[in-house]
Amino acid sequence: MKLSFTMVGLTALNIGAALISITQVLQPARADSPADILRARGLQIVDDRGRVRASLTVLPATTSEAGVTSQETVLLRLITEKGRPAVKIGASEQVSGVSITGPTGTKDTYAILGADATASSLKLRSEDGREQIIKP
Repeated sequence: MKLSFTMVGLTALNIGAALISITQVLQPARADSPADILRARGLQIVDDRGRVRASLTVLPATTSEAGVTSQETVLLRLITEKGRPAVKIGASEQVSGVSITGPTGTKDTYAILGADATASSLKLRSEDGREQIIKP
């Protein structure tokens, strides 16, 4: 008799645990409050066709074959529907800037606002080759 009481008790506990599990799984997921912070190494926003339209990336420091060293940089890109990065905002410890390019099909139309060490400049260039650099 003791064996059957033990078996009945364990079976009842198992059924109770299963019912509690099922009731918690069947509840809808809620987003009562937003997460405090989102942490990632990068972020991409895509359109309905899956094409990347904006990205936020941390680029590591590199050294080119010519020996030129670039610092770690945070880069935000806004990309047109044809895949052209039309707006770029970059920041590193030594240099920061904003680059705005012309529409797809142009190669020399852009504006660059930059701050490097203790100097800043604005460079404007048109497709016809005209260029103006403004420095304080």
